[in-house]
Amino acid sequence: MWDILEVNHEGTTNVKRARKPVLIQEYELFRMLKGETITNVHNRFTHIVNHLISLDKIFEREKLNIKILKCLERSWQPKLITISESKDLITLTTASLFGKLREHELERNRLNEQEREENHVKGIAWQDNDDSSSSSPIKSDEEVNLAWWPKKTQTQPT
Repeated sequence: MWDILEVNHEGTTNVKRARKPVLIQEYELFRMLKGETITNVHNRFTHIVNHLISLDKIFEREKLNIKILKCLERSWQPKLITISESKDLITLTTASLFGKLREHELERNRLNEQEREENHVKGIAWQDNDDSSSSSPIKSDEEVNLAWWPKKTQTQPT
């Protein structure tokens, strides 16, 4: 019974032998996809590595960490340099590395959101003060968009 379960779950020896080169290639070509979150990168990377470990592939911690750092998008470069210079990649676990990357991602997202809000407020502040018909200082999105158009081409919404 155990043999049947093992073959159904893991496959035969031939299947295992055929899967190993495919997974090794996936590992070697592994890259962060455009717009992908660190959580998704972590999940995909861990999935590939765990399958390779189950097929008796052995990884050094330092090589895994270097692979993770090299697979990230260019926008991550400043953080990667900081991690590489400040941490010993031999002793740093991959979980800790992904944790640091996740912290950085959350901070980047917070700063991007704050910047978007500030730009929206600046857009409202730059409106012409000629429109005194509205008593409210806060404009609707449509009014904000119309404020940027030249006066000759503006039309009243229907």
